[in-house]
Amino acid sequence: MDFLQGAEVRLADVTDPDSLAEHGFCGERFDAVVSCLASRTGEPRDAWAIDHGAHMVLLEQAKAAGATQMVLLSAICVQRPRLAFQQAKLAFEQALMASGLTYSIVRPTAFFKSLAGQVARVQQGKPYLLFGDGRLTACKPISDADLAAYLADCLEDPSLQNRVLPIGGPGPAITPIEQGQFLFDLLGREPRFKQVPVGFISGIAAVLGALGKVVPPLAVKAELARIGHYYATESMLVLDPETDRYDADATPETGRDTLFDYYRQLVEGTETAERGEHAVF
Repeated sequence: MDFLQGAEVRLADVTDPDSLAEHGFCGERFDAVVSCLASRTGEPRDAWAIDHGAHMVLLEQAKAAGATQMVLLSAICVQRPRLAFQQAKLAFEQALMASGLTYSIVRPTAFFKSLAGQVARVQQGKPYLLFGDGRLTACKPISDADLAAYLADCLEDPSLQNRVLPIGGPGPAITPIEQGQFLFDLLGREPRFKQVPVGFISGIAAVLGALGKVVPPLAVKAELARIGHYYATESMLVLDPETDRYDADATPETGRDTLFDYYRQLVEGTETAERGEHAVF
């Protein structure tokens, strides 16, 4: 953990108040807490256990340790909540706002690693997969480093406190087809796209949902299919409440890192995409 040099690493079970108090806070006083906790899969049980439950435990222990401020990493997709993990995140956002602590609720757009799943595919000569025509959605991706700096700023910048903060990386907003086109250009290859009908994903979700009533494990797979359908059809940008449309111009930006710079680094081998549960393709 060289990248954590200068920090003290403590391991605790975030769902267990006693473990968090004993092994995390260790009876010490803390001024603020920054949480990047998130469920691994987004399926209902995991989401409510982590996105809500673990955060409620953390909030309780933070207050007991004297903390007066909390910075929460949430997600911009909670603007249009249709999934269990979005409901769980929103429930904790509300709890934090009512807690009496100074809060910053940061809702980032798409992460670089979440959009890197097809780099290896294209390098292997496979077509770039598009949902619909590849223009259904757009986002302003943000790097880990730029997001980390923004979270840190929330601790000291009063203008970022007691607010819900959607945030993206440097614009302009880009669509999936633009991401694919850049990859082919970067590799010097003729573009090859394969379109996947959006209805195909929703159909899978519907079938698995019906079967899940008889075979419970399939209900989890149905939720994962619904998550896939959501990201295939919803932009990760600020949602205008008056028009009910996503607005790239209204989506704030921070930092200097761009997704296309990240793609270059992946192709050059100077960066790796450790996506874990973020793997889609």
